[in-house]
Amino acid sequence: MKTTSRWLLRITVFAVAAGAVYGLWRFLQPVSLPAGLASGNGRIEAVEIDIATKGAGRVQDILVNEGDFVTAGQILARMDTAVLEAQLREAKAQRQQALVSIETAKHQVVQRRAERQASIALVAQREAERDAAEKRYARSQDLAARGTTSQQVLDDDRAQFESRKAAVSAAQAQVAAAEAAIGTAEALVINAQAAVDAAQATIERIQADIDDSTLRSPRDGRVQFRVAQPGEVLGAGGRVLNMVDLSDVYITFFLPTEAAGRVRLGSEVRIVLDALPQYVVPAKATFVADVAQFTPKTVETASERQKLMFRIKAQIPPELLKKYIRDVKAGLPGVAYVRIEPDVAWPANLQNIVP
Repeated sequence: MKTTSRWLLRITVFAVAAGAVYGLWRFLQPVSLPAGLASGNGRIEAVEIDIATKGAGRVQDILVNEGDFVTAGQILARMDTAVLEAQLREAKAQRQQALVSIETAKHQVVQRRAERQASIALVAQREAERDAAEKRYARSQDLAARGTTSQQVLDDDRAQFESRKAAVSAAQAQVAAAEAAIGTAEALVINAQAAVDAAQATIERIQADIDDSTLRSPRDGRVQFRVAQPGEVLGAGGRVLNMVDLSDVYITFFLPTEAAGRVRLGSEVRIVLDALPQYVVPAKATFVADVAQFTPKTVETASERQKLMFRIKAQIPPELLKKYIRDVKAGLPGVAYVRIEPDVAWPANLQNIVP
C-alpha cells in the first residue's frame, strides 16, 4: 500500500507539473489575430528638436536640465551678448549723427534758397540798370548823329551799356549757381536720411541678433540632453540642447507586403506597450512607405515578394498626448495592431483603451 500511494503521489505531481507547463506554454504563445488585423513590433518615437545658436558666441547660462518639461516660448539658455550690445550702441550713435546731418542739410537748403532769391533780385536790379544804360546809349547815339554831343560821351554811354549787360549775365549766373547749390543741399538731405535708415536697419539687425541670443523653446516638450555647458564657445549653428516634441509622438513598425498593401492612411491602429500591457493606446496610420525596407536580391517568385517589409507610421492623437504629457517617453517598445479591414471588430484584449 505504501508503494501504491507513492506511485499515486508521483503521478499526481507529474500531472500537475505537466498541466502547469502546458498552461505556461499556452500563455507564451502569441495571440492569434482574426483575419483583417495585422501586427508588428515597433518603438515609440517623437520629433527631436535641436536648440542651437544662430551666431557664434559664448554660452552664458543654461536654465534647464535634462528631463525638464518646457513650454513653448520658455527661455532655455542665454548667449553672451556683450559684443552685440556694444555694436548696438555704436549703431544708435551713428543714427543720431545721421539725424543731426539731416537737420544741417535742411538748414543748408533754406540758406541756398534764400541765396537764390537774393540772386533773382540782383538780376532784376542789373536788368533795370542795363535798360537805363541802353536808353542813355540810344539818346547819345541820336545826339551824336545830330552833332549835339561829343564822341566821348557816346563812347562812355556805350561802355556803360555793355557793362550793365555783363552785370546782368553775372547775376543770372549767380541764380543758376544758387539753384545748383539748392540741388546739392537737397541731395545732402536725402543722403542723410538714407544714413538714418541704414543705421536704423543696423540697429534692428543687431537687436534681432540679441533677441536670438536668448534661446527659447519652440514647442512644448521635454529636454532630452544638454550638448553644451555654460562658458563654452560655439560656432554659428552650435547645438546647446536637444529636446523632444511630446505633441508629435508616433510608433514605427513593419509589416510584410500582403498586410502593408492593405493599410490605408487613417487606418485605426492600437498600441500595446511592453511597460503598460494593461492599456491600449489608440493611433492612426499616417504613413506607409512606398519602398521596402528589406529587399531580396531577386523578387521573381511570390514567396520572395512576401519577404519584403514596409515601414508603417502611426500617430498618437495630440489631445491624448497633452493629457498624459508627463507620462510620454520616447523609445518604449511595443506591438502595434492595425485594422486592415474596416468592418473587423477588435478582440477583447485590445478593448481597454486609455481613457
